[in-house]
Amino acid sequence: MTAPPAPLHFYFDFISPFGYFASLRIEEIAARHGRRVDWHAMLLGVSVLKVMGLKPLLDTPLKGDYIRRDALRYMRRHGVQMQRKLDDPVMDPRAAGRAFHWVKQQHPELAARLAHSIYHAYWAEGRDLSSAEALASIALPDGLDSQRLQEGINSPEASPWLRSAVDASLKAGIFGSPTVVIDGEPFWGVQTLELAEEWLACGGW
Repeated sequence: MTAPPAPLHFYFDFISPFGYFASLRIEEIAARHGRRVDWHAMLLGVSVLKVMGLKPLLDTPLKGDYIRRDALRYMRRHGVQMQRKLDDPVMDPRAAGRAFHWVKQQHPELAARLAHSIYHAYWAEGRDLSSAEALASIALPDGLDSQRLQEGINSPEASPWLRSAVDASLKAGIFGSPTVVIDGEPFWGVQTLELAEEWLACGGW
């Protein structure tokens, strides 16, 4: 029996608007090519600030203004509506990351759906999700209890699971959100999704 094709590895940070944009399309792209998606929450505060020693994009002279324009252009092109503005205060993403990786360990079939729920609550609804209590109050996927999720976020295992996932993303060479890895080939940025799909269609070059 032929083994199924490897999944697309989708790396993202919940505070990344471009990660949110890509999250709305990645599963459809994968399905068109008979693939599934393995979701990986990472932390830009570690990869960009600590490892690369760079400022956040929006705080970078010249580039920040371009990123704002690029995000608004993407939203117009794809009909994305968001209550959160790019320059609104950024939440601490660690609780969301812990929530995701706790669910990925405990209820892997619900991990992608939780990621969608968190992304929607943060960007589309503009909610601050910096705490376990706030995360437990969003519209959760069926089968995921809010009290159990809150306990999971605060559990002794959640932080090490997130830390391990961030370390694994760095070892894989991931530095930005979103990044899609197809059979070992990385594509960084929502603007590369079309290129990634072309790679899937022809098997690479």
